[in-house]
Amino acid sequence: MLKALILAAAALNGLLAGASLDQSIKQVPSRNRIGVRNYAVYARGADLGPGIYWYAILSNTAVLASIAAAWLGWVQASGRLLVPLQLCAVFSLAHTFATFRAAPTMFKSRKVSLDDEQTLRTLFDRFARWQALRATLQVLTFALSLWSVVLLFAP
Repeated sequence: MLKALILAAAALNGLLAGASLDQSIKQVPSRNRIGVRNYAVYARGADLGPGIYWYAILSNTAVLASIAAAWLGWVQASGRLLVPLQLCAVFSLAHTFATFRAAPTMFKSRKVSLDDEQTLRTLFDRFARWQALRATLQVLTFALSLWSVVLLFAP
């Protein structure tokens, strides 16, 4: 069971880190090229549309798998796996707290008129800062997941 949880957490954290990097590297910076109004239209159709469900399901399952693996590793006293599993759980919680700041900021943009570009810019700039932190934490969580996988199969 522990092996399956570690592998599931690694796979889910990898998907989450990839999705977050895509958003941080490609999507969020595009607001500076296409304009804040066009970015708001895009965000409303993507991130604030079906993206809400995609990110919520992916993030929540990754966090739950990471915490479950850490708990089971602790219960089974899995020696060398404890450090990366526990750190993975901690970083999962940390990126969840960053999400608690990033997501409401993006949600606020739904209620702002497309003509109010200054307010949209302020919200998207704030979101970009929280998203950068969240992406960093998610990539670190994935790295910790991979460390757990390596230790799992190491002799």
